[in-house]
Amino acid sequence: MDATGAVRLGRPGQDWARLVPLVEVTATGHGRMWSGERFIETAIGERLTYRGHETVRRGDGERTTIRLMDTGTGLAAHVTLETRTGSRCLRARVRLVNEGDVALRLESVSTLALGGVVDGAGGLDGLTLHWADNDWLAECRWRQDGFRRRVVPLSRSAHGHEGRGCFERYSQGSWSTGRHLPVAGLTDSEGRAWLWQIESSAGWRFETGEREGAAYVALFGPDDAHHQWRHMLAPGEEFHTVPAVLVHTETGGLDAAFGELTDHRRSIRRDHPDHRALPVIYNDYMNTLMGDPTTERLLPLIEAAGAAGAEVFVIDAGWYDDDAQGWWDAVGAWEPAPRRFPGGLPEVLDAVRAHGMTAGLWLEPEVVGVRSPLARTLPPEAFFRRGGLRVTEHGRHHLDLRHPAARAHLDEVVDRLVGEWGVGYLKLDYNINIGPGTENGSESAGAGLLGHHRAHLDWMASLLDRHPGLVLENCGSGGLRMDYAQLAVAQLQSTSDQQDLLRYPPIAAAAATAVTPEQAAVWAYPQPDHTLDEIALTLTGALLGRVHLSGFLNQMSPEQSGLVRSAISLYKELRPELGGARPFWPLGLPGWEDEWIAHGLRGPAATFLSVCRRAPQNAGAATPSSTLAIPHLRGRHVRPVVLYPPTADAAAEWDADAGRLTLSLPRGNTAVLLRLDSVTADARG
Repeated sequence: MDATGAVRLGRPGQDWARLVPLVEVTATGHGRMWSGERFIETAIGERLTYRGHETVRRGDGERTTIRLMDTGTGLAAHVTLETRTGSRCLRARVRLVNEGDVALRLESVSTLALGGVVDGAGGLDGLTLHWADNDWLAECRWRQDGFRRRVVPLSRSAHGHEGRGCFERYSQGSWSTGRHLPVAGLTDSEGRAWLWQIESSAGWRFETGEREGAAYVALFGPDDAHHQWRHMLAPGEEFHTVPAVLVHTETGGLDAAFGELTDHRRSIRRDHPDHRALPVIYNDYMNTLMGDPTTERLLPLIEAAGAAGAEVFVIDAGWYDDDAQGWWDAVGAWEPAPRRFPGGLPEVLDAVRAHGMTAGLWLEPEVVGVRSPLARTLPPEAFFRRGGLRVTEHGRHHLDLRHPAARAHLDEVVDRLVGEWGVGYLKLDYNINIGPGTENGSESAGAGLLGHHRAHLDWMASLLDRHPGLVLENCGSGGLRMDYAQLAVAQLQSTSDQQDLLRYPPIAAAAATAVTPEQAAVWAYPQPDHTLDEIALTLTGALLGRVHLSGFLNQMSPEQSGLVRSAISLYKELRPELGGARPFWPLGLPGWEDEWIAHGLRGPAATFLSVCRRAPQNAGAATPSSTLAIPHLRGRHVRPVVLYPPTADAAAEWDADAGRLTLSLPRGNTAVLLRLDSVTADARG
């Protein structure tokens, strides 16, 4: 708390001028003290003063609630900060209560604002900024730049003012990760890292910049300027922000910070047996049936998937398609198509179970096609509307799950599929970006989107309450809704729709930056026309995540089938160690065009390393070997063991003093999975 009574987050003895208020709020009529692109230095934030705090200890965690008050408006802010013993994570949420006599029209509220971020020996010049671009078929593309290249020095002493700008990233519309991941960070030259995550499906924004010669970070949910979010807070009413988490590590850079964030993600998600069992999933879509399933096509795939070792078989899109004009704009009822399944869809589901697998189905619950009868029979208020008009996007309307008719419809669908048909796995897809949201009465579109998404999370949780064994996969055209609001409820996350086996490796390698490895569904789609190297490459990329097997396995040669079966068998041996392991990247986070791509998992008992070498366009630029830094094994005697495939002709040499592995892969477009075993002197001798 500074001399004015305002509460700011920092370390004891830190320069108060460098810090920012603990909560930043803009409301109509109460803007910022210094106008610009930044959402810090707000008038309300400057006025918030300390009223008290409470700390509660529960299990291995501690929760502190700090109570603040703006006497000018009567706005009270209750800031909840949560930590776990031994963790380097701070999770924050804010509850605003209008204790005044006049309604406040909120336009932005920070979940966490931190000033005076330590800038290390190199000052701000020594800071590096890290963020991830995200797009359909091109997820988790991490980028980095010098902090000073993005936040330029402005010679503040010459004019006496802070800058007006900042580095920011934010979501747009209902694909929470359609542009960027809600995860970013700073590192310095001494190995320290600051990493943050915003847990929102309905709008988020972060900013970082310079204040009084130091870096600051501010994390937000939706706001007016970027998401058309405004919230009228009447006297006596309250508003809760979306959660956010900040990680700080003193050594180890991004790898250490992502390790802490991985542990945090595991701690906040709903407990479910799937996180421990990690069954192998076969899905008929990718590079296989592509939304055109029939009994005739499915039965051979079911037999082959069961023989390969799959434990779940998912019938993807198209099982409901019985419309002469196509299914895209006619969906909503989710009834099986008789012409596709002459003996009925339950016959196919029974065949899945007869081969020892759990039956799964694809579903896109939030949409109703414009030609669906439901578009006319459900009440208008059950759909997204703006300006009094129903919203249409790519031939679909969007359900508002706050409306009881919308929720009752989807409850009936799921209870039929799960309760009557015995489906144990639902892939919940989401293939439209509906824009800023829905206006229900006088609410803003962004407030409507936040309300719907909170109802959507509640609906998913209610499904698991009624059907505890059900597994939910979160999918948004691949990885376009890859956030920990939804992943705290859903068991798996689709990482991409990428169909090119040579484009998938950087996505698979970086997936653990967005989702825990055991929740990261990675496609492995071997085909009968693939070479053995290609089959091994697509399978290897999935072995440190959640295997999503696909492909025409029923048409493979015995040698090809053996290569698939051996990968699945190996995965079943590895999976008990995946759920507690931390990710690391011995070549750094992968670039989209990198020839060599590597990611690993560091567990309590072993270290696993997946490496892919893609052939460059210019054959003369090929590098058949690469040196990978593995500092946590430095000084140890390590025996590299090639686990898969036996066909890679890989050679590995370990340098204990440097903590480096030199790996040779003589052919391009090959991949290998290794285990790095520490060995004793007796074992070496």
